[in-house]
Order: sequence, then structure tokens, then C-alpha cells
Amino acid sequence: MVTSTLLRLHFYAGIVIGPFLLVAAVTGLLYTATPQLEQALYQHELKVTPDGPRDSLASQVAAAKRAVPDGTPVSVTVGAQDDDSTRVVFEQPGLREGYTRTAFVDPYSHEVLGTLETYDQWLPVRAWFDDLHRNLHLGDLGRNYSEIAASWLWVEVAGGLVLWTGARRSRARLRRTLLPQTRAPAGRRRVRSWHGAVGLWAAAGLLGLSATGLTWSAYAGESVSALREAFDSTTPAVSAELPRADPPSGKDVGYDGAVRAARGAGLDGVLVVTPPAGAGTGYTVKENTRSWPVRQDSVAVDPATGEVTSTLRFADYPVAAKLTRWGIDAHMGLLFGLANQIALALLALALIALVLWGYRMWWLRRPTRARAGPGARSRPRPGRAPAAGGWRRIPGAVLAPAVLVTALLAYWLPWFGIPLALFLTADLTLGAARRRRRTRPAGE
Repeated sequence: MVTSTLLRLHFYAGIVIGPFLLVAAVTGLLYTATPQLEQALYQHELKVTPDGPRDSLASQVAAAKRAVPDGTPVSVTVGAQDDDSTRVVFEQPGLREGYTRTAFVDPYSHEVLGTLETYDQWLPVRAWFDDLHRNLHLGDLGRNYSEIAASWLWVEVAGGLVLWTGARRSRARLRRTLLPQTRAPAGRRRVRSWHGAVGLWAAAGLLGLSATGLTWSAYAGESVSALREAFDSTTPAVSAELPRADPPSGKDVGYDGAVRAARGAGLDGVLVVTPPAGAGTGYTVKENTRSWPVRQDSVAVDPATGEVTSTLRFADYPVAAKLTRWGIDAHMGLLFGLANQIALALLALALIALVLWGYRMWWLRRPTRARAGPGARSRPRPGRAPAAGGWRRIPGAVLAPAVLVTALLAYWLPWFGIPLALFLTADLTLGAARRRRRTRPAGE
């Protein structure tokens, strides 16, 4: 009943959604190596040789402005290590949407080491692989592929868990559930064993990737944002509005004063300084340490007095905002450094193997001459699908809530709902055609 229906959905979704999952896994696997690629390719821009006291941020920003004369400064990033360069980020005419121009400055000599087109904090190589994983460099149209993969990954994993563990009772069966049958005869049984056991061990990580991937997808991401707003769990931001009513004095403590004030307020590590957005606003300084422990505290600084006017601690974030931050950083391989990257690479390899094993099992289900009998033609044919019609035997008390929950999910996750509607329409149409053929009188 429920198992046969779930098996049929798992089968069809695996066949149709499998290519999307495979592409997401391969591009994600490539992305896991980007931190090391960045360090290797941009060593000249990222690292310097410490030599005496640091120059002021004002002189460093001035040097960066000379290197990008048509740019408008939007932030300055001060590194945590003595050998880190300073990044001055500019908006510049002619760049792609979301991209900026970053000048890398030696903090000891204010020499500009180079400029690169960047996306958020990502340098070109990571931005390129990020775009590949997110949308295959096809823009908004390409984002649909990754959303389909994220919308169905959890369905395939959860369904596979139920199918693989549902009937396991004895100790021997438990062992076969947890470990692949390496000594089983070559064929579908052995492949199924590897598919099930590896899927079981990778399930938690894959479910996490699906959930975090949905948070910044195009359509499901809007639904997630709406839910967070409804429960007042959005990520807060420090207010840069100045509390005083009197007009500014004309003084400006500059980037250096803003950093001093932030250090005095307890901020540490990598600091991102954003200049005032206009009259009545101050500098904002935010920690940008996204490895564990996460440091995302931020302050606002009055440009006239250098006083901290507002403080926001990461510890005071709503729980949902913290979980979102941790989840996204883990998805991107930032939260636990190299260990996080290795875990993501293993999950990507596991997903690639699961998809390929799924297609292998489908191939092994195909009709062969031995099964069809003597004289039958042996042209290649696809494997048989699991038996249809199991949903008709599901009790109404189970079926009705399942349909309601599925409809709600389809509303909130449109790229789950659209393929599901197509699966059901095709399955019902094919089933009706088969029933007509069986009931058609002979000779017609």
C-alpha cells in the first residue's frame, strides 16, 4: 500500500530528477576545492610581508581610489592576520549585477597589489564555481535546475530511508541495512545493497544540504523568507541611524576611528567597515568570521565623535537566524574549515554514486531474452517500473492527510509541486491506457 506507492514515486523521481541531482553533486564537488584554489591563484593579492607599523586605513583607501578612479567605495575589509592585505570594495560602472571591483592594498606600504572583479566576498574563481553550481552560468533560468535538485533531494532521501529501513527487524537484517553486502553475487541485489547502505549513512548530510539549499533558492527561498518574517525570525542588522538630533559637526573619524571604536567594543578578527550611507547615518563595522565559532557581531559608529551608537551581538540573533547562518556556512564549506570541505566532498561523491547506482538498478530490471522466453527479440528496453495502483489501497485516514500535506508543500515549494503534478498526470494517463488495453475485446 503505502510502501508500493512510495517505491513508485521514488523510482520515477529518481529517473527524472536524477540528472539534476547529478549535476548539482558534480558542481558542488568542484566548489569544495575553491578555498585552496583562491589561495593558490591570488596569493599575490591576498598576502603581504609584514614590514613595520601599518599605514592608516585612510591612506590605504586613498591609494585604492587612485587605482579605481571611477569607483565608489562601499566597504573596507581589514584582515585578521598580520600578513593579510586590506580589501577596498568599489561599485563601478559596467560591472555585472551583484559584482564589485576590489582593490587589494598592502597595509604597510599602501601599495595596491591588484584589482579583481568580485562577487560579495568571493574572488573570481570561487564566484565562477559558485555561479556554476547555482545556475550553470544561465542566470535566472539556470537557477531552476538547482531549485529542482534541492526541492527533490529531501524527498528522495526520506523516501529511500523509509523503503530501506522499514522492514528491517532481525540482527542479520540490521547488519545488511547498515553495511553493503560486498559478498553478494554481482547484480541488482549487490547494487541495491550499496545504494541503500550508502544512502543511509549519507542521509543526514544530504537532508541538510537540501534544506539549506532551499533557503536561498529563487521561489522556495521566498517562501522560507515569508515564514521567517511571519515568525519574526529574520536576520537582524545593526541600525546605522544616528540618535542625535543636532546637525553633524563636519568632523569625521574615518575608517580608522570606526575600527578603533569597534575594537574597543570587543569586535575581533576580520572586520568589514561600511561608510555612512548619507546624512544622519554612521559607519557600520561587522565581524566576518564565519568559521566556528561564528563571529558576526556588529556596531554602528558616529562619524563625528567616534562613539558606538548601536551594538548587535550574534548571541542575540533569533534562533532561526542563527540556524540559517550556520546552515548556509556549512553548505558553503566555511563553518569548520577543511573538515567541512572534506565532509561536503564525501557527500557529493555519495550522491553521485547513489544516482548512478539508481540508474544501474533500473537497467538491471530490464526485460532480457532469458526472462522473456525463447524466440523473444533482445533489443534493449528500459527496466520495468514498480507496480501501479498501490495508492488505491491506502486507508482514507492516511491518504487524506498525506494529500493535504503534499498540497501545502507543493504550494510552498513550487519546483516540488510542478514535477509531482507531471508525475501523477503521466502515471494516471498511462495506467488508464493500460486498463483500456486489457479490457478491450479480442479482435478489435
